Amino acid sequence: MNIDAQSNLPDATPPELAGKIVISVDAMGGDHGPAAIVAGCAMSAKKNPEIGFILHGKRDVLEPLVAKRHLAGCCVIQDAAEVVTMDSKPSTVMRRGQDTSMWSAIDSVRHHEATVAVSCGNTGALMALSMVRLRKLPGVNRPAIACLWPSRSATGYTVMLDVGADIRADDSDLLQYAQMGSSYARNGLDIHRPRVGLLNVGTEEHKGRPELKSAHTLISDAAPNSDFDFVGFVEGGDIPKGNADVIVTDGFTGNVALKTAEGTASLIRDLLSEAFKYTILSRIAALLALTSLRRLSKRTDPRRVNGGVFLGLNGTVVKSHGSADATGVSAAIKLAFQLAQAGFSDRLAARVASTSASRQDMS
Repeated sequence: MNIDAQSNLPDATPPELAGKIVISVDAMGGDHGPAAIVAGCAMSAKKNPEIGFILHGKRDVLEPLVAKRHLAGCCVIQDAAEVVTMDSKPSTVMRRGQDTSMWSAIDSVRHHEATVAVSCGNTGALMALSMVRLRKLPGVNRPAIACLWPSRSATGYTVMLDVGADIRADDSDLLQYAQMGSSYARNGLDIHRPRVGLLNVGTEEHKGRPELKSAHTLISDAAPNSDFDFVGFVEGGDIPKGNADVIVTDGFTGNVALKTAEGTASLIRDLLSEAFKYTILSRIAALLALTSLRRLSKRTDPRRVNGGVFLGLNGTVVKSHGSADATGVSAAIKLAFQLAQAGFSDRLAARVASTSASRQDMS
């Protein structure tokens, strides 16, 4: 299905942002506050003049930040008096969150003012609001969060899902994750025919829980007509190796793996720093290897692959790390812009619809 990116421009775009690809930003979420978020928007705007922003939050706080970063020409502020904090309960936000910046940011996608929403805020509240305000795509049982994982693949990244939207997943959910993840890989990483792997405790077909064995069969049967190649079961060690472009698992396993990898990467950076400071000779070695060390640091910096994408909704939402600084926010916005430019929401909806129709015909 060929979809021209221009056909997906929001039909209710604010007049000030006409002709731009508009990203809706929850400007009050995250640990570093609106200053870091507006700074991240400014970094993105400097790199790409096609981008426009609707910033949601307290107008009196945002206006001076926007002026300081010279964003007035590509930014509209939507006043929102309340903030969803990191310790807010999703159920409370659902009942009383209509005046929050997070609710307002999602509603801009719902009302076609923007193509993608970005938030550094509370993950549970963001997923709950996204599901209620945007609704699930027809045929989707459980939405998923997909992240980009640094790997040895040709693109440098592997898509992994689910990494925390729902701790459960049955065989049909895992099949949908394979479909949605491969669509994300095609549109986000420009991989024509993604390789899909199913995470398990071993690569042998007799290993794993019953739902994994059943999912193996479902995904294998669906692959020939779904524009992806199924490589079978993969293990945790295969995630960074690049043996698959998309790795499918349940949200519990995926989230544990993600947090473990982030912690390990941080540990390695700290150990390297300590090692190169240990003696005079090691300090000299560090100076000689400075360019390579900077390249390694950049390659393993989680800020530069920041952004988990909520898949399976009537609209695209990108969840940035709560601790993201301006660089991290800019990376999340870059991902949102790429997906908007590719018409990802429409492509994913078409993929899910065709899969659901195929399964109905088979049954």
